[in-house]
Amino acid sequence: MGTPAAELVKSVLGEHGPLLQHALAGYLDADAAGCDVYALASDYPRRGGRGLRASLCMASARAFGARLEDALDSAISLELLHNAFLVHDDVEDESEERRGRPTLHRLHGIPTAINVGDALAVMSLRPLIANQRRLGPRLTLRILAEAERMARESVEGQAIELRWRRENALELSESDYLRMILKKTCWYTTIYPCRIGALIGTRDGAALDDSLRFGFFLGAAFQIQDDLLNLVGDPLRYGKEIGGDIWEGKRTLMLIHLLGAANPSERRDLTESLARPRVERSQAEIDWILERMHHYASIDYARNMAHGLAGAALHEFDRAFGALPDSRDKHFLRALPSWVLERA
Repeated sequence: MGTPAAELVKSVLGEHGPLLQHALAGYLDADAAGCDVYALASDYPRRGGRGLRASLCMASARAFGARLEDALDSAISLELLHNAFLVHDDVEDESEERRGRPTLHRLHGIPTAINVGDALAVMSLRPLIANQRRLGPRLTLRILAEAERMARESVEGQAIELRWRRENALELSESDYLRMILKKTCWYTTIYPCRIGALIGTRDGAALDDSLRFGFFLGAAFQIQDDLLNLVGDPLRYGKEIGGDIWEGKRTLMLIHLLGAANPSERRDLTESLARPRVERSQAEIDWILERMHHYASIDYARNMAHGLAGAALHEFDRAFGALPDSRDKHFLRALPSWVLERA
């Protein structure tokens, strides 16, 4: 058993799961008979996942007074785009596992996987357009504008991370990392769901900026915890390749810390290892890098940073949602920073 906050989050996510799967199926099945790309597009969504982004969108909207169905299409759009990003990320990262099974490009090849990711991204537009039925054209356009900003921030963040790996960037700071994950992770994982939830609930967007800082701190804690689980998580529960971030040369907070703490000889070895493509790295190298992270307390450093960011998110919760009426959705939002640290 976890803390009451974490148990609440698990409960809400569990309640939303069947609803999301049913609504997703309506979009995934609509075109499946016409072209095989749509059948393949259903693979990642039907593997499961927590539905965190969609649940955050729906809870934020309901906390601001909207009905669940008012936010459902926006939430489904976000789930489709999330899975599009996952397919493309797995290709770019040369990842081998996703949600406990081989990645799409390993099963069907890179060209097919890229096309499936494109299809999911295009499919994510349909629920946003469908918002007109419930929300009207003005609010639908506002949500589309928010979606464009979110997608732009996300691809810019991914571009930063890919450039660091391509150029074998070594002189990176904590602030560089936080800027990258603000764009790559926070905008579409936490900031955007909170913002469009507030937009749907208030109909005027007055509360949008109040949730930005909450979303940043929550999303940053989420990403660091995810990076930690990639190194020290339970392989049976994590659903992805343990140690994959080191194999891929990702500039996680732990690796950035290690690069700054290592002695000159170790730094040379790290530089040489990171300069090579994944296929030329050995398991012994990966094990050595992880051992050095433990030696220099890089793991503890990142864990402490995640706890600090989660604490900051709790502080910002009051600014973003504190004045709202008491509700289960409001409690869910407040519980998320604690859950982020406990998830496995």
